[in-house]
Amino acid sequence: MVTATKSKAGDIRLGATLFAARALVRLSGVLGDPFADLLRGQENPYPVHERVRTMGPLHRSKLGPWVTASHPLINSILRDKRFGIRTSDGKLPSAQLKDVPKLDVSFLELDPPDHGRLRRLVAPSFGPRTIERFRPAIQRACDDLLDELDHHDTFDLMDQFATRLPLAVVGELLGIGDDRWDEFLQHGAVIGATLDGVSSVKFAKQLRVSLHELEIMFGELIDQRRTDPRDDLTTALVQARAEEKLTADELLNIFGLLAIAGSETTANLIGNGTLALLRHPEQWEQLRDNLDLAPKVVEETLRYESPVQQSQRVPHEDVELHGTKIPANSQVVLLIGAANRDPEVYCEPERFDIHRTDVPDHLSFSSGIHYCIGAPLARLEGDIAFRALATRMPKLKLSGDPKIRRSLVIRGLRSLPLSAS
Repeated sequence: MVTATKSKAGDIRLGATLFAARALVRLSGVLGDPFADLLRGQENPYPVHERVRTMGPLHRSKLGPWVTASHPLINSILRDKRFGIRTSDGKLPSAQLKDVPKLDVSFLELDPPDHGRLRRLVAPSFGPRTIERFRPAIQRACDDLLDELDHHDTFDLMDQFATRLPLAVVGELLGIGDDRWDEFLQHGAVIGATLDGVSSVKFAKQLRVSLHELEIMFGELIDQRRTDPRDDLTTALVQARAEEKLTADELLNIFGLLAIAGSETTANLIGNGTLALLRHPEQWEQLRDNLDLAPKVVEETLRYESPVQQSQRVPHEDVELHGTKIPANSQVVLLIGAANRDPEVYCEPERFDIHRTDVPDHLSFSSGIHYCIGAPLARLEGDIAFRALATRMPKLKLSGDPKIRRSLVIRGLRSLPLSAS
C-alpha cells in the first residue's frame, strides 16, 4: 500500500514537471528560439535547421544550451578531447527527472577512462570481419519476415519488418533463444523509444515494467552462460565479469544499450531509406536493376535522413569557438541532422542522391572516440534489407500516408503503409 502511494505521488510530480517543461519550451518558441521549436518535435525539422544556421555557426539558446548546425564545427567538437559527455565532476549535464525510471546506456554516457574500458570489451564483437559472419543470419531473418508479408495485401514496414529485423539480429548476437524472442521484441521496443525522452506518465510506467522484465531476462541469460558458455557476446561479457573487468551493473547496462541499438537506429535507417527511395522512383528503379547500389543507399539515407538527429557535448574547461568563449561545463547541442545537410560541405544537400561521390563523411555515427561501435552491423543490416526489398518486392509502393515521429533526437517513422503489388 505504501509503495503504491509513493508511486502515485511520483507520477503526479512527474506529470507536473513535464507540464512545466513543455510550457517553458512553448514560451521560448514564441520568443523566436529555433532550438525550442526543435524540442517540441517537428515532422520536418530542416527549415528550422536553416533558421539555426542563419544565427551563425554557434549561438546560445534562450533555454541555456549552445547550439550549432555546422558540419565542420560539430566534427571538430566530437574529436576534441577537451569535450566530454559528462561535466568535469562526472555528472550528466541534463537534469534527471526524479520520478523517471533511469536507463543507463553504458559507455554512451561515459568519458575516459571508463568509456574506453567498456568499449574495448564489446568492440571485438562488432568489428567488420566478425560482423560479416552474421550475414547469413540477417539474410534468413529478412527472408522470414518478408515471407510473412507475402500473405498481406498491405503492411506496415516499420511494425512488421524494420523494427523486427534489427532486434532479431541483436537477439542472435546475444544468444537470446526463440522462446524469449517475443518478450525481447516487446520490451526492447519500449527501451529504444527512450531516445525520444520520457514525455508522459503513461510511458514512464511502461518503461518501469520493461526495464524490470528485461533485467530479469538478461539476468537469467547471464546465469545460463555461466554454466553453458557459447560463442556469443553474452558469454564474452560474462567471462569479462568473472575476471572483474566490469561490474554487474555495467554488464546489464550493456545489454540495455544493445536493446536501444537494436530497436531504433537501424530500424529508422531502413524505414527512412525505403520512403526516400519510393519518393524518388527513378532511384528505386536503379536499385532494382543494380543491387550493388545498396551500400550507397545506406550512406545517402544516413546523410539525408539521419536516424539520430542530435547529440550533446560538455567542455571540461573554458573553450573558445569562433571567437565565442564557452564556459566549462556548458551544454553544447550538436544538430547532426543539420550538419549532414550543411551547404558549406554538401552540394545540393536537400537532394536525395544515391550516386553522390567525393563527399565528406556524414556524422550519423558520430565521430571521435564515441564513433558508433555498431556502425558495421547497421551498414550490413541496411545493405541486406534494401537488397531484399528490391528483390522480393520490386513493385513496392506507398499505400497510405507515412506517420513521422516528432522528436528532437530521432528521425524516423511511426508507420509506413506499403503495398507490394
